[in-house]
Amino acid sequence: MVSCTKLPKLDRRAFLHAGALGMGLGLPELLFREAKSAEFRRNAPQNSVILLWMRGGPSQHDLWDPKPDAPVEYRGEFSSISTTIPGIRLCEYAPLAAARMNQWAIVRSLAHRNEDGNVGHSDGDQICFTGYRAGPMPDVNVMPSCGAWTARFLSDLDPGMPAYVMIPRLLPGAGHAWLGPQSRAYETLADPAENRPFVVPNLGLSLGNAKSLGERTYLLGALDLPVSTAIPKPSGLGEAGEGLARYQKKALDLLTGDRARMAFDLAREPIKVRERYGMMPAFDPKDVQRCGAPNWAQRMLLARRLVEAGVRLVTVDCRWWDFHKQGFDSQKRGFLPRWDLAYTALLDDLKDRGLLDSTLVVAWGEIGRTPRVNEQAGRDHWPHALSAAFAGGGVIGGRVVGSTDAKGTAPKDLPKIPHDVLATIYRHLGIDTAHQETAPTGRPFPVLPLGKPIEELFV
Repeated sequence: MVSCTKLPKLDRRAFLHAGALGMGLGLPELLFREAKSAEFRRNAPQNSVILLWMRGGPSQHDLWDPKPDAPVEYRGEFSSISTTIPGIRLCEYAPLAAARMNQWAIVRSLAHRNEDGNVGHSDGDQICFTGYRAGPMPDVNVMPSCGAWTARFLSDLDPGMPAYVMIPRLLPGAGHAWLGPQSRAYETLADPAENRPFVVPNLGLSLGNAKSLGERTYLLGALDLPVSTAIPKPSGLGEAGEGLARYQKKALDLLTGDRARMAFDLAREPIKVRERYGMMPAFDPKDVQRCGAPNWAQRMLLARRLVEAGVRLVTVDCRWWDFHKQGFDSQKRGFLPRWDLAYTALLDDLKDRGLLDSTLVVAWGEIGRTPRVNEQAGRDHWPHALSAAFAGGGVIGGRVVGSTDAKGTAPKDLPKIPHDVLATIYRHLGIDTAHQETAPTGRPFPVLPLGKPIEELFV
């Protein structure tokens, strides 16, 4: 069983040096990337994505694809309820989502490809975030994630905000690999789910207190101040030098600007809004063999604030949906009430603020759960069938794409793969999945090796 402990915190300093020419890129490749970045900046739509990453693998049977007519060993302990759309049923512990079924849609026919093997947590993370199989160390990206590609092409559209944010910190699969540090996720590090004031480190610095961080020279150089007080400007690089200067300036804007500081300031939200998302304490099952749930609700609220401020892709860590033991108890008392409240609050909030049309909300995990309940009243890993929820971004609410068989073991019709979800995300952001860039090995790779947008969500 996977550990339910937190990932270690990662150093923010690499982000400060986002203008570095590292990763083994030569001048021709850097110039090519800069030219392509300018092209995307001209043509990109003003859209955003919120990824609600349900790591661990939510059970398709116990949330979005109930099987009320299956034998109890497959159906499980939960009943199903009707929704506002005739014929669509959800788990009994999703009443708020059921009442808003016309606002969102479900893809029930997702599955990993047979050639990808018996996919588990970290290798599933890699496939779902990058579209490529994991490397020899599944927790470490060998290919860039969808967030990294977003930062690669769209970060310059708004120099005052990061293009790609991870709440609270980087997850397996979500890394930038060889794209370079300018494509790395901006991690909040501080966690709005914790019962303490939420303060993102280093935002809102002044040039005076930057000295205490040993970054004064770097910041002054990025401001193009006199040579006597600034770092040397890169010379002989032409467009590449201009690109380097932009990355330096972006890092400075984030550190010293008010826009980012205000966007990350949850204290500006009215208490009624925060309560609508949910102020529940973390769920603790009091058993080291069972996973708990932090208060992801406040993480989701922060995601809404960030897309409203101009962030293009926000990934929210909504772990750990990994129910090997006493899964029905964990879901009933912990996960499902918190999820139902927070997810519907996010959709309502985006709609009320006029952001739902431009913001695609995708909720899913890396695997599904075994159709048959195990001897410990839980469900184990199952890569052969999983569901995902989609809202906003032109998605037509109140529909279900595909289905699984009577016991929920495999797709029955309209089979989809994780790559199709990624293709849907990239199209919404205006990123060409056929675009290729060259890795340090000298081999070119496309943004996404296969997959097509899930058209049934939109037409």
